[in-house]
Amino acid sequence: MSKFKEYIAETTNELVHKVSWPTWSELQSSAIVVMIASIIIALIVFVMDFGFNKIMDTVYHLFS
Repeated sequence: MSKFKEYIAETTNELVHKVSWPTWSELQSSAIVVMIASIIIALIVFVMDFGFNKIMDTVYHLFS
């Protein structure tokens, strides 16, 4: 049990004193970048899915 307490103490010390946390404005900037990238990727996947669906509909209608 003492190793667990030592682990928690070292982890807390590292998180409080050694980690450099981003500022609020840095977090906002990063969140905006992630949101825009997610929207772009979602749109690309949507267009690919829509196009593939149309192609497959055309192929199915040719052979039915």
